[in-house]
Amino acid sequence: MTRVTTADLDRLEFRAVQSGDHADVAAELLGLANSVDADSEVSRAELFVRAGEQWEMAQEFDRAARSYQRAIDDGGTTVIDARALQAGALLELDDMDGAGARLEQLRAEGPRNLPTFIHIAETLQAHGDLKGAHTWSTLGVERFRHQDVSPYVHDLLMELLRVRFRIRVDLGLDEDALDRMLD
Repeated sequence: MTRVTTADLDRLEFRAVQSGDHADVAAELLGLANSVDADSEVSRAELFVRAGEQWEMAQEFDRAARSYQRAIDDGGTTVIDARALQAGALLELDDMDGAGARLEQLRAEGPRNLPTFIHIAETLQAHGDLKGAHTWSTLGVERFRHQDVSPYVHDLLMELLRVRFRIRVDLGLDEDALDRMLD
């Protein structure tokens, strides 16, 4: 069995960026996920997610979707909900029904963190679904705006507000009270 630290993960992802060989790094991450200790600093599910992200960078969206499914099946904690990431990969594969089902499942359960809301809003915006992107960004802001938050969460909330503002500009909407939170 193997222990994987965030430093190990950083080294692998940096190597992928330097070399451009995302497929090799994705395969290596899958190997690590299959052999990682239960008490590893980086969870098995997060390793599957990171492999999926590398597959996406390699333009291997089917493999990415399968890696995200393994993270979902594993059930471990991930930074961004694997279902949101899988929805993005499915959109790249033009599987609108599959992506929509994943997003509907997430909406019903309520994503647990801001990185997931940010990912969904940016993904939908990139795929031309500005109304959906606006809905998700607004849901995220509404959910987290009144909580006592750490500086990290505050920065994420500001990022989501900026994403939402850009989407609103693209939709031709007037400034609203949430937009004014950026001031």
